[in-house]
Amino acid sequence: MMPDFLTTLFKNQQYNPDNFFLIAGPCVVESEELVMEIADKVSGICKRLEIPYVFKASYRKANRTSANSFTGIGDDNGLSLIKKVGVTYRLPTTSDIHAHEEAAMAAEFIDILQIPAFLCRQTDLLIAAAETGKIVNVKKGQFLSGPSMKFAVDKIRKAGNHQVMLTERGNSFGYTDLVVDYRNIPWMKEHETPVIMDCTHALQQPNQTSGITGGNPQLIGTIAKAAIATGADGLFIETHPNPSEAKSDGANMLRLDLLEPLLEQLVKLRKAVI
Repeated sequence: MMPDFLTTLFKNQQYNPDNFFLIAGPCVVESEELVMEIADKVSGICKRLEIPYVFKASYRKANRTSANSFTGIGDDNGLSLIKKVGVTYRLPTTSDIHAHEEAAMAAEFIDILQIPAFLCRQTDLLIAAAETGKIVNVKKGQFLSGPSMKFAVDKIRKAGNHQVMLTERGNSFGYTDLVVDYRNIPWMKEHETPVIMDCTHALQQPNQTSGITGGNPQLIGTIAKAAIATGADGLFIETHPNPSEAKSDGANMLRLDLLEPLLEQLVKLRKAVI
């Protein structure tokens, strides 16, 4: 059953309450044209399939392998465009924050504050996010287990905010790969939070000597289907019309025209497992 804070979040959308919810969009705000194109396409698909939808884009990429990598078009510009997407398409929005001083600023523009996996233990960041009163989505660190995420949840709740979600995104496997342990989905649900599967970042191949993170986007469907089968409440999928031309994480994003057939399969699977 969807918690009250998510029911409120999706109040402007018509959806099947038995469906999973979707968080999707480009890795980073590259331009107004791009975010509007993706929001228009994905919101139309989700409306048809009755999937509640949150638009996602990073306003700034603070965690990049190389100093030469694209980080954004400026915080104000990026956040303003995310907000414009939300207003235009009547969608809730999310983006990641990287330091405690960013929480209040970003909360003026977005509905869900996302805590990056590498920062999920940063107490001041979690508390600052909680104190905005916004929904806080914490990505599980690649170095943590699902049960250990209770400490992040506790920090947010003790700050007076019970609007918490957790996201699984795989665990480090050697130096240059990730593996998903699907036990983490039911384990994190024991913390009484919605649990989301990050289907694209879970397929990253980090720490490449080229300075650019690799990926296995051909397995996005496999990760998503397994997540639905093991009880995930939501899916996180980064998508782009031309991933090979994307300015961030192109190696593990789903091509936009492949999203609709995948979601159609996932809706059918969801009906079979609930």
